[in-house]
Parts: sequence; structure tokens; C-alpha cells
Amino acid sequence: MASGRTELIRLQRKSSLKRKPIKKRKPQKKKFSFKKHIILPIFLMGFMYGVWHYRYALYYIAFQRIEKNEAIKVSSVTTQLRIFDVLQHHQQKTFGIDVSHYQGKINWDEVTKVQDSFPISFVFVRATAGSVKQDRKFKTNWKKSKQKRLIRGAYHYYRPNENSILQANNFINTVKLQKGDLPPVLDIEDVPRIQSIANLKIGLRKWLNKVEQHYGVKPIIYSGESFYNDHLYKDFSEYTCWVANYNFYVENIDKDWNFWQFTDKGSVRGIKEFVDVNIYNGSKEELLRLVK
Repeated sequence: MASGRTELIRLQRKSSLKRKPIKKRKPQKKKFSFKKHIILPIFLMGFMYGVWHYRYALYYIAFQRIEKNEAIKVSSVTTQLRIFDVLQHHQQKTFGIDVSHYQGKINWDEVTKVQDSFPISFVFVRATAGSVKQDRKFKTNWKKSKQKRLIRGAYHYYRPNENSILQANNFINTVKLQKGDLPPVLDIEDVPRIQSIANLKIGLRKWLNKVEQHYGVKPIIYSGESFYNDHLYKDFSEYTCWVANYNFYVENIDKDWNFWQFTDKGSVRGIKEFVDVNIYNGSKEELLRLVK
């Protein structure tokens, strides 16, 4: 019995000798959160900048937006933000639209402002296309825009694979300019399929010369920015230019553009379809210097 107790005591001592002392745990350092300390503040700053940058547009969308029950197309919120923002930052310039039969029947009595906020001073009306076509709404739009006392202009959609002189005659036979009208507009957007770019330029020059000779005023040239820069800028620099660029990140009119068409999704009371919106790179008084 004594020997058993002695053995138990020995074993207890042995186990106590092997037992390691318990170390106190050091408090763990908090790991750095890149998402919390870097990304989130940047996101919040970007969000607040966006709210401030588009504050007027947001106000319009929230309180002044065209009523949904009206028979009119309203573009996406993102597009509306850009349209309103661009117009807001060009209030020292002059605003206008261009129309054709694609806008359907227009109630010109209601045509006063873009996005219910920015006054319309001028309008370009499509008159002809190619060598034989007349826009089926031209006569009405041409007459009504004059009655509305808007500064009006007529444009021809040029078809690069048709005879340039026949196209010029089509425009001349359709459009009768009056005092106070803007110069004729040549709308060229497409490259030819059956001729070279060099021959296209010869045809454009023939159209421009014939139209200028008839009306006694140098025409305006309209085109997309890429086409204009690639094919027209050097050879037709003496003409007033009207450039289309719908890029969301382009917020200001280029100093070399006389007119800028910056969207085809504008909303105007009296017009049920989307409308192209344009900015003239000057005041209304300066625009009037271009008229016939």
C-alpha cells in the first residue's frame, strides 16, 4: 500500500516536471483593411463629386422631368444627365435642334425648350436626300418653323454613290431660302462603295459650288467627327462645320466646331420622338451673322 502511494507521488512529480508553463497571449494587432480604408473613401468621394457635378440635372430629373403620361419619349437617366449637364455648361452658347420626317408630326406651337429647360433658337430641317428624294415633312416643318420665328436652315443628305449635280439640283428645286435663313447644309456621313475618296471629294466640291452659286452664300458641312477629321478637315476648312459627336465623356464643344450635335436623344415638348440637339459655338447675335 505504501509502495503504491510512493509510486503515485513519483508519477505526479514526473508529470508536473513535463508540464510547460502557460504563456500569456499577446493582443493581436488589427489587420489593415484596404477595402475599408482606401476603396470606400475613394468611392464616397467619387459619388459626392458625381452628385455635385450633376446637381442641376438631378434636380431636373427629380422635379422638372417631363410627365410620364405625355406621349413623348424620354431617354435613360444616364443620357438625360449628360444632355442636361452639357447644356447647363454651355448656357453662353446657342441651342437648336434638327428634324426630319423621322420626328413625325410636330406640334410647333409647343416647341420652345430642350429638356423643358433650355430655349431653342434655331432648327435645321431635312429637305432632300440623294438625287430625287424630298423629305415628306419638309414643307410643313419649313413653314411652321418660320412661323415659330426660329432661325431655320435646310439640309441635304448626300448619297456618295449618286451624281452630285443631280443632288444639288434636287436641293435647289426644293428649297427656297428667304432673308434670315441659315446657309444650306451638306450632310455627308458615308464613304462611297463605287468610287474613291478622292472622287467623292470632287463630287462634294461640285455640290457645294453649285449650291453656293445659286443661293449666293457658302454652305455649311455636316458630318460625324471621325469622317470630318479623316476626309474633310484639310480640304474643306473654309466651310462652316457642323460636327456630330455623341461620346458620353465629351462635355465641351471643340473650339474648331461651329456647331456641335452632341446627342440624338433629346426631349422636346411637341415632338413625340427623340430629337438631335445642337449647340452653336457662339451667341445668338453671332449666329445671326451667318444668315442669308
